[in-house]
Amino acid sequence: MNRSSFWKRFWRRCRANPITLASLVVLALILLTAVVGPLLAPYDPLKPDFLALSQGPSAKHWFGTDQLGRDVFSRVLHGAGYSISIGLLSVALGLVLGAVMGLVAGFVGGRVDAWLMRVVDVLLAFPGILLAILIVSIFGSSYVNVVVALAFFSVPTFARIARASTLSIRNLDYVQAAEALGVHPLRIMFRHILPNATAPLVVYSTLRCASAILGGAALSFLGLGVAPPTPEWGLMIAQAREALRSAPHIMLFPGLAIFLTVLAVNILGDALRDVLDPKLKT
Repeated sequence: MNRSSFWKRFWRRCRANPITLASLVVLALILLTAVVGPLLAPYDPLKPDFLALSQGPSAKHWFGTDQLGRDVFSRVLHGAGYSISIGLLSVALGLVLGAVMGLVAGFVGGRVDAWLMRVVDVLLAFPGILLAILIVSIFGSSYVNVVVALAFFSVPTFARIARASTLSIRNLDYVQAAEALGVHPLRIMFRHILPNATAPLVVYSTLRCASAILGGAALSFLGLGVAPPTPEWGLMIAQAREALRSAPHIMLFPGLAIFLTVLAVNILGDALRDVLDPKLKT
């Protein structure tokens, strides 16, 4: 499928389903907020206002204020950049590492395949979030360490998918013809096999972004994510626990932002799967 036909099919799929189209609009707005949100924020997200502690939503503060008087709307806008970038960067890093590992394992085979898959098995033996907690606990809590921890969370599944796709493509005629012509193995792997193995990787990457955003929020909620007073959505929810009964709006709006983002990504991931799945093209 060429690029233009892919986007045409994807757009038709979105127009055919109002929920998918709404998810596309919501996700586009959230991504736009992540980019330009700091420019739109009416207040400094880190500056306290002790004369406006825990105020509810109003014309002056659309989402209210938190326990320190900071504007929740401004903090949610700034937090979009942190939460979305954690999800995207961790999935991109996990995709690169996992795809290369699975591609090499499936193409080379033998002992290389056996050793690489045993490494994957060891990583899969840990529940994903526990593996991320372990890495952050060892190296410390910071933005970079959270991205790395969530990337390792994604590597095993990406490696399995890439290996399975490589094994299904490895013995096709055009790959064997390239080998017979003496094409370098690296060129065969990255020029002939990888482009034809991208569909399942792309679909899983979309779905994994939602899990990575939730994972980053969970680490921040547990105190293992970005450091305060960074306006990250999970950290905002963690800091709002003590005021849940008296000022529920402090937790409501960052929680709603996470919910809408994850829901939109999952719905668009299903649409993307339908477009790329050859069994559903009819």
